[in-house]
Amino acid sequence: MKPLTALALLVIVLGVGALLYQGVTYTTRETVVDIGPIHATADRQRTVPLPPVIGITALVAGVALLIVGRRQRA
Repeated sequence: MKPLTALALLVIVLGVGALLYQGVTYTTRETVVDIGPIHATADRQRTVPLPPVIGITALVAGVALLIVGRRQRA
Protein backbone atom coordinates (compact mmCIF):
# COMPACT_ATOMS: atom_id res chain seq x y z
CA MET A 1 0.00 0.00 0.00
CA LYS A 2 1.35 3.40 -0.95
CA PRO A 3 1.86 6.00 1.79
CA LEU A 4 -0.67 8.36 0.20
CA THR A 5 -3.34 5.65 0.20
CA ALA A 6 -2.60 4.80 3.84
CA LEU A 7 -2.85 8.48 4.77
CA ALA A 8 -6.15 8.76 2.88
CA LEU A 9 -7.63 5.79 4.73
CA LEU A 10 -6.46 7.20 8.07
CA VAL A 11 -8.08 10.58 7.33
CA ILE A 12 -11.32 8.86 6.30
CA VAL A 13 -11.40 6.79 9.50
CA LEU A 14 -10.76 9.93 11.59
CA GLY A 15 -13.56 11.73 9.74
CA VAL A 16 -16.04 8.92 10.39
CA GLY A 17 -14.96 8.85 14.04
CA ALA A 18 -15.50 12.60 14.37
CA LEU A 19 -18.99 12.26 12.88
CA LEU A 20 -19.94 9.36 15.14
CA TYR A 21 -18.64 10.65 18.48
CA GLN A 22 -19.22 14.41 17.96
CA GLY A 23 -17.12 15.26 21.00
CA VAL A 24 -14.33 14.24 23.33
CA THR A 25 -15.09 13.83 27.03
CA TYR A 26 -12.40 13.95 29.70
CA THR A 27 -12.37 14.09 33.50
CA THR A 28 -10.56 16.64 35.66
CA ARG A 29 -10.06 16.66 39.41
CA GLU A 30 -10.71 20.03 41.04
CA THR A 31 -10.19 21.15 44.60
CA VAL A 32 -13.52 22.17 46.10
CA VAL A 33 -12.51 22.88 49.70
CA ASP A 34 -9.01 23.69 50.94
CA ILE A 35 -9.18 24.75 54.58
CA GLY A 36 -5.97 24.02 56.45
CA PRO A 37 -5.55 20.24 56.71
CA ILE A 38 -8.99 19.56 55.16
CA HIS A 39 -8.97 19.00 51.39
CA ALA A 40 -11.98 18.03 49.31
CA THR A 41 -11.81 17.32 45.61
CA ALA A 42 -14.43 16.60 42.98
CA ASP A 43 -14.18 14.87 39.62
CA ARG A 44 -15.76 16.93 36.85
CA GLN A 45 -16.47 15.73 33.35
CA ARG A 46 -15.74 18.17 30.55
CA THR A 47 -16.70 17.79 26.90
CA VAL A 48 -14.98 19.34 23.90
CA PRO A 49 -17.53 19.34 21.06
CA LEU A 50 -16.46 18.43 17.52
CA PRO A 51 -18.56 20.21 14.90
CA PRO A 52 -19.83 17.95 12.10
CA VAL A 53 -18.03 20.14 9.56
CA ILE A 54 -14.71 18.74 10.85
CA GLY A 55 -15.79 15.16 10.11
CA ILE A 56 -17.21 16.06 6.71
CA THR A 57 -14.04 17.96 5.80
CA ALA A 58 -11.89 15.00 6.82
CA LEU A 59 -14.02 12.62 4.72
CA VAL A 60 -13.80 14.86 1.66
CA ALA A 61 -10.04 15.28 2.11
CA GLY A 62 -9.58 11.51 2.48
CA VAL A 63 -11.55 10.78 -0.68
CA ALA A 64 -9.56 13.45 -2.52
CA LEU A 65 -6.31 11.85 -1.37
CA LEU A 66 -7.54 8.46 -2.58
CA ILE A 67 -8.36 9.91 -6.00
CA VAL A 68 -4.99 11.66 -6.24
CA GLY A 69 -3.21 8.46 -5.20
CA ARG A 70 -4.97 6.40 -7.85
CA ARG A 71 -4.30 8.94 -10.58
CA GLN A 72 -0.60 8.95 -9.76
CA ARG A 73 -0.51 5.18 -10.14
CA ALA A 74 -2.19 5.18 -13.58
